[in-house]
Amino acid sequence: MFFRTILTAGAIGLLSTASYAGCGIDSGSVRIGGNDFPAYQAVTQAANGCSGDGVSVTVDLNKDHKDRQVAALTANPAEFTSSIANNSALVALMNDGLVQPLNNLIAKHGSGLQDMQIVSIDGEVMAVAFMANAQHLFYRSDILEAAGVAPPRTYEEVLAAAKAIKSKGLMEYPIAGTYGGWNLGLEFINMYLGHGGEFFESGSANPSINNAKGVATLNMMKSLSAYMNPDFLTYDSNAVQADWEAGKVALTNLWGSRAGAVTDGEGSTAEIDSNTKFASAPTVAGGTTPSTTLWWDGITVATNISDEDAEATFIAMMEGISPAMAAANPNKANWLISGAKPRATGVGVVESAKGGALPYPMLPYMGSMHNAIGSEIVDFLQGNETAEKALADVEAAYIAAATEKGFL
Repeated sequence: MFFRTILTAGAIGLLSTASYAGCGIDSGSVRIGGNDFPAYQAVTQAANGCSGDGVSVTVDLNKDHKDRQVAALTANPAEFTSSIANNSALVALMNDGLVQPLNNLIAKHGSGLQDMQIVSIDGEVMAVAFMANAQHLFYRSDILEAAGVAPPRTYEEVLAAAKAIKSKGLMEYPIAGTYGGWNLGLEFINMYLGHGGEFFESGSANPSINNAKGVATLNMMKSLSAYMNPDFLTYDSNAVQADWEAGKVALTNLWGSRAGAVTDGEGSTAEIDSNTKFASAPTVAGGTTPSTTLWWDGITVATNISDEDAEATFIAMMEGISPAMAAANPNKANWLISGAKPRATGVGVVESAKGGALPYPMLPYMGSMHNAIGSEIVDFLQGNETAEKALADVEAAYIAAATEKGFL
């Protein structure tokens, strides 16, 4: 698998050099869609430099892109000629045949790419990865020192640290989590994998989460939420980052791609920036696997577009993920790009990978499971039902969705 290549690569980003000299596009329409955060902004800004001389490049970055990408690429012609995707998003696009194989375009225009960037499914290259990501521990070293606790390595230690911080009056809500919407499902997935859980019966699409490990996962999530802002079920990464930079939070399991943004000297104070530290995602329940998932982000090319637009799009996106772009934006991601240097703020992703964190499952029916989890565990976290009832509801919702899609 692709991510196994990354894990055995040693240090992420220590790669050979290459260069791209100009865009070389004569004509075509390039329409890029993706999530909105610093790494994607850097990539699309570089790709946008190919606009002109008969080539049109437009960029639409939106935090809700994952919810609208399928409809956008189902249109004919597709609204976007390239949807910037990750593990989960690529599966959703492939399920409906909305992205095309890139083998021919890579042979013609991708000579500078490296093996670890190639996302190949059954011999067909479906995406080109440009960064690695994972949620991992962010902590305020000054607040932990004032509370008299060491940086936590387990979720049990996270709870103990939060209790000490709150009891000493240092912060009212010392923990933050991405518990809103789709993110809530991922928080469960991360924690369930940390417990050693399996989502499906071996060799099938039948669900298998209504068990002791599932219950333990929900109970830990609820225990953590007791130290979060009462509106925790509305929090996404932007909200967590805002609270962190405002000095309201001391502990969070946030995306590594946000590490540079919370220590860049903008939107916060020097005290908060200098005391923001990073570590592997915590383990839980005596396990040794970090409670997180490893991700890649990469470019795709839509199926429902002309050959001219497909070629123009691929060339523009190669400019977007060029060594020059990575060199100009060293702290915005753990770049998987030729010549990129390891960044100091990437330690949390690297340590989580070294600890054996698992890739997000690239299964065609995982999206249905993810959505069912995110929608059905809310009542438990609000105290309206038992963990067992919530997990039964998850399995029922998943079975209905998976049956409708033909997985069951």
